[in-house]
Parts: sequence; structure tokens; C-alpha cells
Amino acid sequence: MGEEAPPKYYGYEENLMHGRYNSSMADYTKEYSKKLKYNTEDDDLISEFDAEHSMRSYSQSRERSCWRLSYHWKKIRPVLANDYSFLLILGILMALISFGLDYVIQKFQLAQILLYKMVAFSTVLQYILWVGFPLLLICFSVGFVHLVSPHAIGSGIPEMKVILRGTVLKRYLSFQTFIAKTVGLMTALGSGIPIGKEGPFVHVSSIVARMLSKFIKGFHGIYVNEARNVDMLACACALGVSSSFAAPIGGVLFAIEVTSTYFAVRNYWRGFFTAVCGAFMFRLLAVLDSTEETITALFKTTFNIDFPFDVQEFVAFGFIGLTCGLAGALFVYTHRKIVDFSQRHEASKFNRFLAKSRFIYPAMIVIVVSTLSFPKGFGMFMAGQLTPKEAVVQLFSNSTWTSNPSSDSEKYLLYWRTEYSNVYMTLVIFILVKFILTALCIALPIPAGAFFPVFVIG
Repeated sequence: MGEEAPPKYYGYEENLMHGRYNSSMADYTKEYSKKLKYNTEDDDLISEFDAEHSMRSYSQSRERSCWRLSYHWKKIRPVLANDYSFLLILGILMALISFGLDYVIQKFQLAQILLYKMVAFSTVLQYILWVGFPLLLICFSVGFVHLVSPHAIGSGIPEMKVILRGTVLKRYLSFQTFIAKTVGLMTALGSGIPIGKEGPFVHVSSIVARMLSKFIKGFHGIYVNEARNVDMLACACALGVSSSFAAPIGGVLFAIEVTSTYFAVRNYWRGFFTAVCGAFMFRLLAVLDSTEETITALFKTTFNIDFPFDVQEFVAFGFIGLTCGLAGALFVYTHRKIVDFSQRHEASKFNRFLAKSRFIYPAMIVIVVSTLSFPKGFGMFMAGQLTPKEAVVQLFSNSTWTSNPSSDSEKYLLYWRTEYSNVYMTLVIFILVKFILTALCIALPIPAGAFFPVFVIG
């Protein structure tokens, strides 16, 4: 028995290639409607046009699914919208931002050294590239910050102290300020001038906290509640420190310092929670990027656990603390004088010259900084070829630099010792020059912090 031929709708006929229709649409529609009306035995035709029943079943099924999702969402939403979920998301976001900025900054600094080595055949070209590369980045940072949001200039910590005390500062926590702060900080740090990112990151973390509470519906209750909003901003200040240095305890202590007039006890655990989330994620990203083998401190130390300190060393520690305290007061005084000088536009012809363009003063400072750090010039006496992070890593190294140096020490001494100076002279010059240059650079109209360069000096 032969195979039954398929129904020929619209008079369809098969041929060797494609087939064709030989009935007109109007005639076929009339004929087909009669068949549909009187031929109740053709179940296939009826089921083809039973759209109402099909849609009704689909709608009921979809309604049941939506009801189930709505029921479960009502149970889950209070858990996801509480303060700790907010702080967890904030910590992860800030760790991603911090790691991304560090990655780009490192590439900028390596690019400067690579350009310097590429033209080793000419000292003049080396100097031009060594000075021109950071000059370009700083000028871009100055112009970008001025155009997008001038509120991003500086560290942002004084403004956060004012905001946490209840004063409203418009546009300091806006999205434009976030863009200006991150891009300006990235290019400024990439230039290699002695500035830090801790202060700006406290500001950035507070901006991210404000945007999360303002634009995500589940966290909008934080934004409209002034008390909760201030608490979350205080925790964001702690996160800014921990995501910069992977130091959660230091972040909480800093948050207490920022809100020195009043710090709610409930914020201790909240601040520590978000600081740990940010610090852990920040170091975990380094492992995922194969920068580190495991989760470690940002700057590792090698103290002997069995015998960490000798008694006589505490006398030296006390002397260092006294010296650094006096140096800190001198640093604040020096920075204050530099700021006053740069703001007196009518005091002298030189000040009026600086006031003609916002790029003149930053360009002059960058040229001075780059010239002093030029490796074939004065920079050989202050380890000018090292980035700030590399300098800290080498200063923290557990090796002897003077008597019977090891192979690792010899590698480090290439930067800290010359044929004209020993290690001690280089360190003294390094401290004095970095002290003055840091005071100059943090007064520039760019996003800049002072903690890390002061940390390097100490």
C-alpha cells in the first residue's frame, strides 16, 4: 500500500524542483471555510484554528508562573535589600574599580620606562620622552577634571567630613564627579608624580554608595533615609581605604577618624564587613590575574615571629616616631604655604603669569619633578627609575644592603647606590626630594592624595 500523499493546501503541486500553487487565494479561502464549517471529522484542521483555547491555556500557565515568582520575590527581596547586601555589593564594586585603576596605572608607568629604554641611543630623546609623557598625562588630567567636574579636584576627604556632619554639598557625589575623579586620578597616578590614591578613593567609594542607593530601587530606602544614608557613607569611607591597601582594620579606624564627632557603635561591624569584602575581593582579583600566587598583603613584611624585635630597637622606633611627627607638622606647614602662594593671583607678576592658564602651573611642576627623577641625571641619586610601588617593595625587602649583600640585595642596589654615593646618601636625598615634591604635587588642580607618598617617605 502506497504512502498517503500530504494534503494539498492552496492547490499546491510538487514538481522536480520547487513546487507551485495553482489556486487563487480568494477562491481557496471560500472553499476551505466551507470544509471547516461542515467537516467536523477533520480534527487536524480544527486544531489548527483553535487559537482561543491555546491562548487561554498559555495565559493561565503564564499567570501561575508570574504568581510564583512574585511570591518568592516578596520573600527574598527584604534579604537582598538590607544594609549588608548593599555593603557587599559596594565592596565588590570598589574592589573591581581599584584593581582596574591599578592595572591601567601600572601600564602607564611601564610605558614611560619602555619609551625611555627604546631610545637608549640618545640621552636627549630619553629626556624628552621622560618629561613629555607625564606632562601629557597631567595636562589631560587637569583639562578633563575642569571640563567634567571641578569638584573632583583634591582628595575629597575634607568634603566628606563636611557631608558626614550633615551639610549638603551639591554635585560632590554626582556621576559626573565620579567620572572626573576616576579618569583624572588614573592619568595623574600614571604620570608617576608623587601623589596617592587613598583620599580620592574615599571620595569615589562614597559616590558609588550614593549612586547605588539612588538608582537601584531595592536600596532606595537608604537614599531617602538620612540617618541610614550617613551610616552607609561612613562605611564607604572605610571601604575606600581597604580597597586601596587591602587593610580592613585601617579602613575602619580611618572612618572613625573622619567622623570624629560621633561614630555609631552599630557602624563598627558594618564598616568592618564592607572593608573586609573590598579588601578580600581586591587581593582575590590579583590572584585571578596571576599577579599573585595566593591572597597576601599588598606590601609583605618578613618579621621573625619567634624574635620580632630587640629591646634596643624600641629606642630607635621612638626616635623615628618623634622625627616623623615633627616632619609631619613641617609637611603640613609647607603645603599650606604652597597653596597660599598659588592662590595669590595679584601678589606678583609671576602669580599673574600663572593665572593666565590653568595648565601653566601643573606643567611647570611636572617638568621639575620629571627632570629631578631623570635616571641619567639627578634621578640616579634618588632611585628615579623606580615607580613608587617598586620603591616600597624594595624598601620592605628582607635583605642587607651594606655588609655582605646577597644576590637579591645586589639587584636592588643598582638603583640605590652609584659610583658617586652610597646607600645612606641616596636614601637621605630620596627622603628630602620626595618630601618637597609631594608637597608641591598634591597642591595641583587634579585628584590627588597624600597618604601613599608620605608612607613611602616614612
